[in-house]
Amino acid sequence: MNAELRVAAYAVCVREEKVLLVRWVARDGAKRWTLPGGGLEHGEDPLDAVVREVDEETGYAVEPVQLLGLDSIRRRYPRRLGSFADFQGLRIVYEAKVTGGELRNETGGSTDLAAWHRLDAVADLERVELVDTGLELWRARPSTGRVEQRG
Repeated sequence: MNAELRVAAYAVCVREEKVLLVRWVARDGAKRWTLPGGGLEHGEDPLDAVVREVDEETGYAVEPVQLLGLDSIRRRYPRRLGSFADFQGLRIVYEAKVTGGELRNETGGSTDLAAWHRLDAVADLERVELVDTGLELWRARPSTGRVEQRG
């Protein structure tokens, strides 16, 4: 089994009781909402990565204003030729405020839509668990930078 580690930075942008989300398109065509953000390039600072990723996926310029926390997930994924990957995702979650730009959808990337969603409507969206984790971090602001793991 191959060990794989992916470090990524994401933004929780909330204004006027709405959160900025992007719709991620999985390899199998499934579409689910997630926080804007993504993987760090080699040598890239996480703050620079979250600013770059939000711009790429939404058209907005953002300013990270607070580190909300870290989230670590571990999954087992099938790979080519019958092998499997032991995948760990380390997600760095920032609160960020929009400082410029105009909302637009990403072209040719891993997301196809960018939109503001009412906080009270998020529970009804098809979404990845990172959305809930990010909003929990934003609401609770735990001193450890970590929310309790769910079941």
